Amino acid sequence: MKTVTIGGVPEHFNLAWYLTLKNGEYKEKDINLRWQDYPGGTGAMCKALRDGSIDIAVILTEGIIKDIIAGNPSKIVQTFVDTPLIWGVHVAHHSPYKTNADLKGTKAAISRYGSGSHLMAYINAQNNHWNLDTDLNFEVIKNLDGAVEGLTENKADYFLWEKYTTKPLVDNNTFRRIDDCPSPWPCFVIAVRNEFLESSEADLKTILEIINNTTSDFKEIPSIDRTIANRYEQKIEDVQDWLEITEWSQELIDKPTLMNVQRQLKALDIIPEIAPYETLTYALK
Repeated sequence: MKTVTIGGVPEHFNLAWYLTLKNGEYKEKDINLRWQDYPGGTGAMCKALRDGSIDIAVILTEGIIKDIIAGNPSKIVQTFVDTPLIWGVHVAHHSPYKTNADLKGTKAAISRYGSGSHLMAYINAQNNHWNLDTDLNFEVIKNLDGAVEGLTENKADYFLWEKYTTKPLVDNNTFRRIDDCPSPWPCFVIAVRNEFLESSEADLKTILEIINNTTSDFKEIPSIDRTIANRYEQKIEDVQDWLEITEWSQELIDKPTLMNVQRQLKALDIIPEIAPYETLTYALK
């Protein structure tokens, strides 16, 4: 049986992977798919792809584009979630800051440099017409638990993270969400190490067929809202709102979309150059 390692954030977006693993669907095809949670997010998964700890990552679009351009030997093989990620702009509940404008020049908590929380801090700054050189400061906090500690203890002033994941922390008065900052592109893609692509394309196609079969009908799964609410400790009305605005994809990200992402990242000086479409993607045969 072929062992394949895959990484992703332990969030509701990835429940389809958990369901297909629980059902033994990969083992039926003689694939031992091993899931690894990455609470640290995109930066941690980029490192894992680089060092071979994982073969596949379900990862933020902007983060993996930046890292492939920086030398990560991987390719995007599919969009996973086609809709934007809604990032909440959070402060500690006791914080004096009330609006995004109040945060200009203060310190953003980020999981690590090159992570989604880092890159989206630039998008948030651009949206608010800040000076990207002087109005952004960072404190590395590793993950969501680190953000709770960092904001509560005033090591950092604000934190961007997916709004439904952090909603329980808003509900219990750990955080206040003062704004939303949608990513201006499809949020999650599936990236694969080049070495794995070269040696195991048939296995990869089988894995994608299984997951795509589930995501194509994900919203029709009986009581899926209750399953998500229970597993991720969220209110069912929040889950229903999230399901309403979220769409999965079973296709490779198209060239115009990918080039648009790169243009925006280049304008923010997040990437040094715009790479050819073929450098970043791989179309399965």
